[in-house]
Amino acid sequence: MSAQIAPAHDAPSTSFGGWREFIEDWSSDREAFRVSWGKAMMWIFLLSDTFIFSCFLTSYMTVRIASTVPWPIPSEVFALTIAGTPVPLILIAIMTFVLISSSGTMAMAVNFAYRRNRVPTAVLMLATAALGATFVGMQAFEWTKLIHEGVRPWGNPMGAPQFGSTFFMITGFHGLHVSAGVIYLLVVARRVLRGHYEKSGNYQIVEIAGLYWHFVDLVWVFIFALFYLW
Repeated sequence: MSAQIAPAHDAPSTSFGGWREFIEDWSSDREAFRVSWGKAMMWIFLLSDTFIFSCFLTSYMTVRIASTVPWPIPSEVFALTIAGTPVPLILIAIMTFVLISSSGTMAMAVNFAYRRNRVPTAVLMLATAALGATFVGMQAFEWTKLIHEGVRPWGNPMGAPQFGSTFFMITGFHGLHVSAGVIYLLVVARRVLRGHYEKSGNYQIVEIAGLYWHFVDLVWVFIFALFYLW
């Protein structure tokens, strides 16, 4: 009789054992969704950030379409006077080139990280951070220029008052992401350069930082298209 009763006791333990393994995997630093826990959490964070930027950009398009006051012409608002001649969107073009170039240096850093080549990885990450800081500096110059011309979050002498609020909110939120990314890259690059990841041989943190940085660059493409080309 004991041989017949044993399977009845084994079934619940197998079921609970599966749940126990599931909980242990998710509560420890292991893999989730067949990728590392850190990479999975970065993807979840980027997904949530995608919803936020989507809401901001959709709101911007709605406000612009519904505005009864003429919207400022981007080629005039974002023009720089060089040698007495206004050059439309020159600063924005340079900013975009700088940020897109930073994606290239970040991709090369990830490539060297997979090879466990410590010094080139750190140098390329520092170069990426420098390009990101340059972008933020040019964005600060752009903000200063518009504020000097009278653009405010609550008003705009060039046309629709909603222009100022949507512009400062969306570009400011993106600039905050770039600034945070620069700090993130500097911290990781420092740890790479000091050989922190040599002990484990796992440089996946560089790829995770790269995911964040490429996302920031991708968002800028949409901001560039909607704010400066539309």
